[in-house]
Amino acid sequence: MTKLALHWQIFIAIFLAITLGILMGQVSPPEAGGFGAQFYAVCDFFGSLFLRALKMVVVPLVLASIIVGVYGLGSGEHVGRLGGKTLLFYMLSSFLAIIVGLMVVNITQPGIIDGEPAREQLNLSSPDALDGALDKVSGKGVGDITDVFLRMIPTNVVDAAGDSNQLLAVIIFGVLFGIFMTKAAPAGRETLANFWQGVFDTMMHITMFVMKFSPIGVFGLVAKTIMMTGLQSFVPLLVFFATVVIALGLHVFVTLAALLKLAGLSPLRHFQAMFPAMLTAFSTASSSATLPVSMDCLQKRAGVSNKTTSFVLPLGATVNMDGTALYECVAAMFIAQAYGLDLTLANQFTIVMVALLTSVGVAGIPSASLVAIAVILGAIGLPLEGIGLLLVTDRILDMLRTSVNVFSDSCCAIIMAKLEGEKNLLSNT
Repeated sequence: MTKLALHWQIFIAIFLAITLGILMGQVSPPEAGGFGAQFYAVCDFFGSLFLRALKMVVVPLVLASIIVGVYGLGSGEHVGRLGGKTLLFYMLSSFLAIIVGLMVVNITQPGIIDGEPAREQLNLSSPDALDGALDKVSGKGVGDITDVFLRMIPTNVVDAAGDSNQLLAVIIFGVLFGIFMTKAAPAGRETLANFWQGVFDTMMHITMFVMKFSPIGVFGLVAKTIMMTGLQSFVPLLVFFATVVIALGLHVFVTLAALLKLAGLSPLRHFQAMFPAMLTAFSTASSSATLPVSMDCLQKRAGVSNKTTSFVLPLGATVNMDGTALYECVAAMFIAQAYGLDLTLANQFTIVMVALLTSVGVAGIPSASLVAIAVILGAIGLPLEGIGLLLVTDRILDMLRTSVNVFSDSCCAIIMAKLEGEKNLLSNT
């Protein structure tokens, strides 16, 4: 009997989790105690266990893959060439995502209800009563963008490896280590190369072992989310929710598909190849936790070499956040509309640029974009109280935009592979 493919197991788990989450949330809400609370606790346990297991492998896998990938590229000139093209693609795709989000939110205007700002319907304070709001948000402001660049250089690489917010520092260290490993004496260079290749292979085996339990973990993560949020919580923010979903869909199926087509690649076949990784990203809402699955999909299903995958994907999981950048832009515009603030073209340009900058280096963990949104609101003088509105739908939208982030990373990796002259891409799908 043919074994059901893992991605179909995950898909079935998501469907069952949504169905049971809705039923259990209505029949026996977790806050009411009883069986519903016990079911929620079980789901939370297995979901958290799976997420912790995935995060366990992230740092050693990223470090080993970066070192092996950079060493495989050879001289620093090759690294610089591939790195430059990769960063250029990431900046372009994020910018296009923000523009898509800005266009859609200006058309749908989710913050306007019956021609009036939705401030009263959403129970928001008057802007006049929020003059001191910015002082209450732990010093979040445009100056925090510089922290992204400071975090690139770790004062202690061991401490950075233990902090999910400093994954970029681990990547920078790995790049430097891989470059200068090529300059070591032949005997030492060979020993180091074998060691890091062995670490990488071992971590991939551990990852695949963890992924065998992914349907159980995915079920727990999705079911507990649905039980707590339900579907009724989306009604007051339905237009905003739909705006984000439409914009994300346009970016994936139009913008990124067009980039793949321009590179001579099939968008449909690439989507099929990355389907398991996107399902994992949706269920975990973490691009960092999905990284091992993305690497496996690209190498085994899309045919991208380990040399390209191990360099492009870890970098993308940290600096390329298309879905996040798009969401930040739409959220800021939504809050502005809800308060009845008419943003000029200059204000909207500020949102675009700040969203682009803050999306770089945002931690690949659930809800990290809320901090970035606080930076954007502070930059254009909007009340930060509006962030509370986003919490109602944030978890589901976080899951969706993480899937977009992961797909964008994979698009970059396979386009870079095409530009580097790799053959037989997408031949396994």
